Amino acid sequence: MRPARRSKVDPFIVMEVMEAARRAEAAGRRIIHMEVGQPGTPAPAGARAALARAMESDALGYTVALGLPALRARIARHYRDWYGVDLDPARVVITPGSSGAFILAFTALFDAGARVGIGAPGYPSYRQILRALDLVPVDIETSAENRLQLCPDDLGGRDLAGVLVASPANPSGTMLDRAALAALIGAARTEGAAFISDEIYHGITYEGRATSALEITDDCYVINSFSKYFSMTGWRIGWMVVPEDHVRTIERLAQNFFICPPHASQIAALAAMDCTAELEANMAVYRRNRALMLNGLPRAGFDRIAPPDGAFYVYADVGHLTGDSRAFAAGILERAGVAVTPGLDFDLRRGAGTLRFSYARTTADIEEGLARLAAFMAARG
Repeated sequence: MRPARRSKVDPFIVMEVMEAARRAEAAGRRIIHMEVGQPGTPAPAGARAALARAMESDALGYTVALGLPALRARIARHYRDWYGVDLDPARVVITPGSSGAFILAFTALFDAGARVGIGAPGYPSYRQILRALDLVPVDIETSAENRLQLCPDDLGGRDLAGVLVASPANPSGTMLDRAALAALIGAARTEGAAFISDEIYHGITYEGRATSALEITDDCYVINSFSKYFSMTGWRIGWMVVPEDHVRTIERLAQNFFICPPHASQIAALAAMDCTAELEANMAVYRRNRALMLNGLPRAGFDRIAPPDGAFYVYADVGHLTGDSRAFAAGILERAGVAVTPGLDFDLRRGAGTLRFSYARTTADIEEGLARLAAFMAARG
């Protein structure tokens, strides 16, 4: 049998780096993980306890397609508490991770062949999911002057059906302030493009809080997840907020694509939203790690970095050190035992000269990783 043309997506390079690191660990090496955006902490204790209780009394079968009503209501309250937004819980859709939300959003909003603008550098799976759905990802190069974020002038003349923006962004960690986000939303409206806001790193910020697109407009899709701030990556649970008149469309798609989000993960997610003390303790670790990285990476020789306002990444320009970031990252893994992500995952044209470093793991790991990177760079001369 011949695979479909739309199945020919590029690999997710960070996952391949993760697999190479796993093989090294299986061979007995200790690897410091700076490649994957995964917290080193488990799901909050309250979330795990809630699931343990539920497993004793509930079969945890199918839920309704849009998710547990209690979780949808709790997420709506989250928007009131964090952003001052009065949100109808009926507009909240629980999804199998943010990845499930992207599949639903792209399918609901765009016909085959539609062009969707995404900033470069940006999360690589945007591009591959769009391609797999017979949509056209339009990479729009961002500039250091605009802090590697899209700006309104980037959208004109591209015949875009949609625009996808992340703030804080992956891989750069940079954010859009309220005025900049509002300007982008306005520019997308002028172009007749749907606006999708990826807010998966909200809560993990260092220079003030992130603005939600819902503070500016209801005419957008907002996507979030329990993976990052709530430390629940492998639980595969996320959510999406959509305009009121799109809820039924999303419901029909969700019924057929997924039946429902994982019931067990929904139980844990609901409890996780009230584990504030533990989640803020995780944030204290990220703050320490960020300070270590901003000091240690330049000292090691990685001194051309984007200012990380949020998330838990540092994106470094290493074009003066290599023209092949994938080979460079492989050398760092082999000789230093530190897994980092080559920028080719995030930027098809300029990524050969960039690396992403994650500082989501323990502080001890970050300290050891920085020491190993410094030794590696010193040995290179």
